[in-house]
Amino acid sequence: MDAKYLGKTINEPVSELDSFPAPSGIGHVLMTSDEVASSCPITGQPDFYTVKIEYRPNALCIESKSLKLYLWNFAKQPVFAERMAADIRDRVVQDIEPITCRVTTIQKPRGGISIETVAEYPNPD
Repeated sequence: MDAKYLGKTINEPVSELDSFPAPSGIGHVLMTSDEVASSCPITGQPDFYTVKIEYRPNALCIESKSLKLYLWNFAKQPVFAERMAADIRDRVVQDIEPITCRVTTIQKPRGGISIETVAEYPNPD
């Protein structure tokens, strides 16, 4: 494993995910963070999310420190919940080429409304 971020001091968000070889027999991985923030592209108001990433690994698994640093990127981005889910899915698919991937973003209520969005690979349609 040639980790770019693990064991190193990183003081800014990153735009890619580190990975490591998937151990034999691992059929499903679920990673959850309730510390993801962004802002509304229209109002600029802050939005806070729980993000769940579920995948069936092919040859690689996501290294968790790099995921935390990648999700930090959204704190500086004005993005809708739907775009965030699709962007995370695309990054996971690009960086680890899983068999399947499902990203769920759950926006914490603002104005009494919570938004839950699911982006999947392969696309179920």
